[in-house]
Amino acid sequence: MPRPLTLFTGQWADLPLEQLAPLVKRMGYDGVELACWGDHFDVDQAAVSQSYVRAKWSLLLDHGLQCHAISSHLVGQAVCDPIDERHKAILPADVWGDGDPEGVRRRAAAKMSVTAWAARAFFNARPAVLERQTDTPVVNGFTGSSIWHSLYGFPPTPHEYWERGFQDFAARWLPILEDFERSQVNFALEVHPTEIAFDLATAERAIAAVKGHRRFGFNYDPSHLAYQGVDYVKFIRTLGSRIFHVHVKDVWWNHGDGSVGVFGGHTPFGDPRRQWDFRSPGRGDIRFEDVIVALNEIGYVGPLSVEWEDARMEREHGATEAAAFVRRLDFPGNRAAFDGAFQRRQR
Repeated sequence: MPRPLTLFTGQWADLPLEQLAPLVKRMGYDGVELACWGDHFDVDQAAVSQSYVRAKWSLLLDHGLQCHAISSHLVGQAVCDPIDERHKAILPADVWGDGDPEGVRRRAAAKMSVTAWAARAFFNARPAVLERQTDTPVVNGFTGSSIWHSLYGFPPTPHEYWERGFQDFAARWLPILEDFERSQVNFALEVHPTEIAFDLATAERAIAAVKGHRRFGFNYDPSHLAYQGVDYVKFIRTLGSRIFHVHVKDVWWNHGDGSVGVFGGHTPFGDPRRQWDFRSPGRGDIRFEDVIVALNEIGYVGPLSVEWEDARMEREHGATEAAAFVRRLDFPGNRAAFDGAFQRRQR
């Protein structure tokens, strides 16, 4: 059976969900991955109000849509980050508060714990018609990082400095992960520059930092690995049991004019000088056939969620095209040896 095809609503949060839902269906999707911003999913209401979560499911079902995951990237980012004025623009007012950095980090951590309970309440209210969804509820998100700014090793950065960053991550996230355990919900970090894990090596180190906590895994997105030169198929085969959710997002690289490198040159997305840029699925350089083969090998049967980002394309056109692309792309794995028919049957 094909994997569910969903659309991540984060890049569409300017539209009310009531307006977005029928558009998602028209564009060809089975469901949504709900962002915890805009009006798409309010974690505070979901955690305490049965009527809120029932109304959310009713809205989705009215348009023939499913949901397998919610996503709290913005609040999660503030848990470990050095806080500055950029965070104020993305955080809820109650998390930002007076802007004191440590206070922001602590309030962000508390909100992530609430998000775990909100996800459990939401998926507990899933209508019976969708009960074939037996996957564990997932909250996708970011973690932030106290050491991302030291990515380049100058001034010379001792190993101990980076180790303190992973210790900080563990100290802040282990209590949150315990709330995810109590809620029986998985947290999936989107491995991404600016996070504690941004490639395969740091992903493995993050797992070790939280002592292999079973609720900590990954929202796999090849686009954030490929332009760095990371083997994004090896990531699947190495950490397959930790892949809780999958984003389908494309990227191209080595397409600039040679004046901007992999660090982006402080240029905006869509600038023709850029060495890399996000593209609509199928329009970039990701080998998605290899990705699907590897996902089949690890037995991943969860959703393929399109995170649509392309500065060069109108988004409704692009998201519609992306849905059709993923439909053609996805296929189940083979459960039998393809050459088994050649073998002589033994009587």
